[in-house]
Amino acid sequence: MRKKASAWLALALGVGMALSGCSSNSSSSDDAKQGSQKAGEKLEIFSWWTGAGEEDGLKALIKLFQEKHPDIEVENAAVAGGAGTNAKAVLASRMQGDDPPSTFQVHGGAELNEGWVAAGKMEPLNDLYEQEGWMDKFPEALIDMVSKDGNIYSVPVNIHRGNVLWYNKKVFADNGLQPPKTFDEFFEVADQLKAKGVTPLALGDKEPWTATHLFETVLLGTLGTDNYQKLWNGELSFDAPQVKQAVETFKKMLGYINEDHSSRNWQDAAQLVAEGKAAMYVMGDWAKGYFVNDLKLKVNEDFGYVPTPNTDGKFMVITDTFGLPKGVKNPDDVKKFLALLGSVEGQDAFNPLKGSIPARIDADPSKYDEYGKQTMEDFKNAELAPSLAHGSAAAEGFVTKVNQAINIFVTQKDVNSLIDTLVSAAAELKK
Repeated sequence: MRKKASAWLALALGVGMALSGCSSNSSSSDDAKQGSQKAGEKLEIFSWWTGAGEEDGLKALIKLFQEKHPDIEVENAAVAGGAGTNAKAVLASRMQGDDPPSTFQVHGGAELNEGWVAAGKMEPLNDLYEQEGWMDKFPEALIDMVSKDGNIYSVPVNIHRGNVLWYNKKVFADNGLQPPKTFDEFFEVADQLKAKGVTPLALGDKEPWTATHLFETVLLGTLGTDNYQKLWNGELSFDAPQVKQAVETFKKMLGYINEDHSSRNWQDAAQLVAEGKAAMYVMGDWAKGYFVNDLKLKVNEDFGYVPTPNTDGKFMVITDTFGLPKGVKNPDDVKKFLALLGSVEGQDAFNPLKGSIPARIDADPSKYDEYGKQTMEDFKNAELAPSLAHGSAAAEGFVTKVNQAINIFVTQKDVNSLIDTLVSAAAELKK
């Protein structure tokens, strides 16, 4: 599912700036101004990692780099606010103005390939991969996510899993329940919880991507990995019976969510589960970092986790990557940073603090908690599927349209209308 690079850039800039303007973060305009200033020969590392955990991980990575390369001056050019929206708006403006940062955070998959690579804004990194011996250190499917037309364009630093169902251990134990593995089991458990006055499923869709996140796990669980992949390469239409079945299941799940979902963000929804006011929550495994680091909960004591219904053996991948933009003045310095980013040492410095797992398959498991160890094993063996909500499965324009359509669907629950919108959006984005 692709569109012309110039159209993508225009949409990325327009949507990003519009959303940025709506942000309540008062410092975003100052951040944007600072981010747009050229830093000379500094190694400018551009991201939206400013929150707890992620900021710590980035600082650990930068510290390690400076120890190895004290002659290279580093600027942490992270832009706060808007869950990455502000940063993406600043980045789009700079890239269009031929003023790229030295390197920048970008999700592997369509966000990278159908965006910056298709626009001719990135340098290939095949030589770096060969030099560092990485071709068998990252899973082949992951390398494919950062590749286009035979060239590799970025280095994955981490892996988050999207298809995780988190649950309150005490609520489940008190009600004699087991975490559901299938959709049928989910609805059985949900009915029992609802009858006891417990909200079965937490949702915080104040930002619409969270509902899309829930929907994509239902798509994967209904279609399976192969058919899910076919949606993104055009082999399966969005009006296929399996897709309609997924939308119907998603609609049914929305009957079990908290009434105040539209006023909550994803952390607020996680709090409902932490407090036992809701029993289950579908969110990526950054939620684990929030449970542990912010709410001081214990893995497999206060909360548990299983793959979302019908996705056992499947792994919804969200990967943060960094590449080499065309036109930077210090490409050799950038490659030194990317080499550290892709190393075992670099990934093990970053990911335990971020709450993610390393993208490499040979990292040190002893540095990770119980969830991290299990997820590392799952990542090696599971079928990998790209995330729609987080920019890996489809181009930015399609994701924006889906978010808008899902936001309407959560309220109106019109199955045919959602299907029609998905079909129309897919058609518009084809060349």
